[in-house]
Amino acid sequence: MLPPMTPAAASSPHSLATASGLLLGTLCAAMIVGALVGLAFGSWGIGLLVGAVVGIPAAVLVVYLVYSKAESA
Repeated sequence: MLPPMTPAAASSPHSLATASGLLLGTLCAAMIVGALVGLAFGSWGIGLLVGAVVGIPAAVLVVYLVYSKAESA
């Protein structure tokens, strides 16, 4: 007969919630920094936009680094 089905163990200790939190946290931090820099230069809205544009690839990089470090450990 067939063996009983058991849930497979996760291949990584990180969950989807961890990746989502890293993405959102990094993006928000970049937007806040961008808004503050923009406020210093006279337009917080432009700074917020620049922070978001810079924050998206930065967030992806942070998740990549965290998950690649977990894979190698």
